[in-house]
Amino acid sequence: MARIVMKFGGTSVADPERIRNAAARVKREVEAGNEVAVVVSAMAGATNQLVAWCQEMSPLHDAREYDTVVATGEQVTSGLLAIALQHVGIEARSWQGWQIPIRTDGAHGKARIDAIEGAELIRRMRDLRQVAVVTGFQGLGPDHRVTTLGRGGSDTSAVALAAALAADRCDIYTDVEGVFTTDPRIVAKARKLDKIAYEEMLELASVGAKVLQTRSVELAMKEKVRVQVLSSFTDAPGTLVVDEDEIVEKALVAGIAYSRDEAKITIRRVPDRPGIAAAIFGPLAGAAINVDMIVQNVAADGTTDMTFTVPKADLPRAEATLAGIKDAIGYAEITADRDVAKVSVVGVGMRSHAGVASTMFRTLAEKGINIQVISTSEIKVSVLIGAEYIELAVRALHTAYGLDAA
Repeated sequence: MARIVMKFGGTSVADPERIRNAAARVKREVEAGNEVAVVVSAMAGATNQLVAWCQEMSPLHDAREYDTVVATGEQVTSGLLAIALQHVGIEARSWQGWQIPIRTDGAHGKARIDAIEGAELIRRMRDLRQVAVVTGFQGLGPDHRVTTLGRGGSDTSAVALAAALAADRCDIYTDVEGVFTTDPRIVAKARKLDKIAYEEMLELASVGAKVLQTRSVELAMKEKVRVQVLSSFTDAPGTLVVDEDEIVEKALVAGIAYSRDEAKITIRRVPDRPGIAAAIFGPLAGAAINVDMIVQNVAADGTTDMTFTVPKADLPRAEATLAGIKDAIGYAEITADRDVAKVSVVGVGMRSHAGVASTMFRTLAEKGINIQVISTSEIKVSVLIGAEYIELAVRALHTAYGLDAA
C-alpha cells in the first residue's frame, strides 16, 4: 500500500467525459489498496475565461477580487470529480484550499504556500478510506481571503500536498506521456526520458519547458518528493523526476528547451561607475520584473551598453520603469526587441564533461544563426537568438548532442 497524490491538469478534466476518465484512474489506485488524494486544475479554458471577465470589468482590478473570481474554476472541477468518484462507488469528498487549509502569503495572484495542515486529510484517507479531491492553484492568505498561486500553480499545490501528507509519490497527469528530450511537436525524433534529475527538470522548466511549473519542481527537490509525469489518455509509463543519485547513467545533455516569451532591452551609453547596475536592476526588481540574461559592454569613453532580457508580457512595465529613472541614471536611450527567443541545453553531465558550450556555438554557426546573448549555469547553457530561427536551432542541437531517437 502506498500514499499517492494524483494531479489532473486542465486538459485531463476538460469535460465530463474526461472527468469520468480521471475518476476511473483514481478508482484503479484505490482498488489497488493505495491511499489517494487528488489535486485538480480548472477545466481547460475556464481560467482564461475568468481572467478575461476580470479584465473586461476593469483593467486595473483589485487583485483580491481577481483571486475570488479565478479560484472558482478549480472549485467546479473538484466537486464534479468527487461526484464522479461517488458514482463509481468510491468514497470521496471535495476540499477547497481554505478548508484544509492551504496557508499562503498575501501576494494575491502569485501567492506562495507557507504551510498545509494535512492531519484531517490523513485521518480520512487512513481510517475512512476516503479520497480527498483538493482544488489546486488556491489557498488562504493571512487576510483570510482566497489567494491563487499563479498560472500552473496546481502543480505546486500537488507537490506541496504530497510533502504535507508524506506521500510516496506525486503523479502529475497531463496531455503528454512524460518528459521528452525536447518538444516532440518540433522534433519528431524526440525521446521520452524514463528518469530525470530534479536539477535538470528545474532548469528545463525555468528556460521554457511547459511540462511542469518551475516552483513545483523547486519544491519537489527541496522536500524530496518523487514526481511522476504521465498521460491521462494512455497507460504508457511516464517519467520519474527524482534525486540525481537514482540515475545511474547521467547523460551529457538531458534535454533542449526553448522559450518564445522573451524580450530584449538594451540601455545605451550608461555611465560606467560603481553602483550603476544596482540603480538599474533595483527598480526593476521593485516592479516585480524578472530579469534573466544580462550582458554588459564597456566603451572607451566611460560609458557602457547594458543588454538583458525580461518576459515579453513585462516589457511595457520595464520600459516605463526605466523611463522613470532616466534622469537619475543618465543613459542615452533604450531600445527593445520582441523578436527574440531563448534556446537552452541542460544536463547534469555537463559538470564532468568539457565542450558542451562549444558544440552549441559551432552547431548554431553552421546553420547561420547569430547568438545575441549567452547565459550559463553549472548544468545549463542558454543563448538568445532571432525568433525566426528557433525551430531550426532546436532540431540542429537535438541532433548535435545525439538525442535523436533511433
